[in-house]
Amino acid sequence: MTTSKRIQDRSKNKRVHDLEIVTEKWKIASKVLFLMEVLKKEPEQIIPFRSLEQYRRQINLQKPYRISEFIQKSPKLFELYKDQRGVTWCGMIKEAEDLIEEEDAILESDGEKVAEYVTRFLMMSVDKRILIDKIAHFQRDFGLHMISGRIGVVKPKDDVEYLELVSWNPAWAVTELEKKVSVVIESEPPVPGVLSLPFPMNFPPNHKKIFRFGGKIEHFQKRSYLSPYADARGLKAGSQEFDKRAIAVIHELLSFTMEKRLVNDYLTHFRMELVMPQKLMRLLLKHCGIFYVSERGKRLTVYFTEAYDRGELIENCPLVLWKGKVQRLIGYRGKKRDIKTYNEFSDMDNEHNLHEIENKGENIGNNLEEISIPDDSELEVEDISIDHSSASSWGHTVYGDTKAA
Repeated sequence: MTTSKRIQDRSKNKRVHDLEIVTEKWKIASKVLFLMEVLKKEPEQIIPFRSLEQYRRQINLQKPYRISEFIQKSPKLFELYKDQRGVTWCGMIKEAEDLIEEEDAILESDGEKVAEYVTRFLMMSVDKRILIDKIAHFQRDFGLHMISGRIGVVKPKDDVEYLELVSWNPAWAVTELEKKVSVVIESEPPVPGVLSLPFPMNFPPNHKKIFRFGGKIEHFQKRSYLSPYADARGLKAGSQEFDKRAIAVIHELLSFTMEKRLVNDYLTHFRMELVMPQKLMRLLLKHCGIFYVSERGKRLTVYFTEAYDRGELIENCPLVLWKGKVQRLIGYRGKKRDIKTYNEFSDMDNEHNLHEIENKGENIGNNLEEISIPDDSELEVEDISIDHSSASSWGHTVYGDTKAA
């Protein structure tokens, strides 16, 4: 535990260097994955170069950094070329196209697991329904890229779309923590109620154990709490039972994600639906043995500490391994020096009042690559809408004809 109430007040000695490197490592990767997603949606997987300017904010490529420079940094994934009319296009090379096909196959094979996670997400919500615009935040984290082709969409009269639970599955109302400690498989899953299971903790190596904190941790672990799948309407906000149940909800949510981490903003979006405290950051910082909050970038990232060992995921799902392949093909290596070179595509960027500058990387460790792109790699997923075409009913969830509460 920690007494810090703000991320800025946390001692530098309490930062987990390995997890900070993980955050930095995927900054550029998230931008590249977004660009691959844009090209994937194009009919021929190519797009006019000038059209990429509209995605500058989603890629978080701030001026005066050039889009052409960003693309040309990854020649093993993207290419720029001109047609007979002199129009410049951006497309993917063969290796990138093969990766797209591989990703589609992985998403197709993981469809049933995605159905389970989305259903369990709804089972934890207080009204058993969530706005579709909110669930879109978890597209990448839950592997929901193909959710539109698997779940039926119904547009209510007020045009507010909800993802609604229509069938409760008792077998899915068992937390991941219960599954780990349970030895005997019961014929009928227990009704969600009060739990007394301790949370696994993984403190950083340099974390000093203070006696009074140790006593608080022991007391916290022994305290019973309500299951994330039980009705939490009767809990009083600010009570110990309320806070520990919120810890259990976040613990369960992070266990659903591919990389066992989430942007903090995504968690705060669901405070009302999941019955969590308003000052969620204080709760996360207080329990630094269960979660770790990285402050790299403009948005904070919450890590599931028990899922990592020295900065590496203990268990990698196929989609995480796929992202690793993409990461190895990204061409950002080292710090750009003041070497003037001719760029045949620079005139296109100049029309957008961009000027050549020296990109500056930031060192976060001896073994960390310097990256010449600004901070905050997380995608603005609120701008990525889910395609509703060719949708059909699937699993235990459908889009309900409901109205906003």
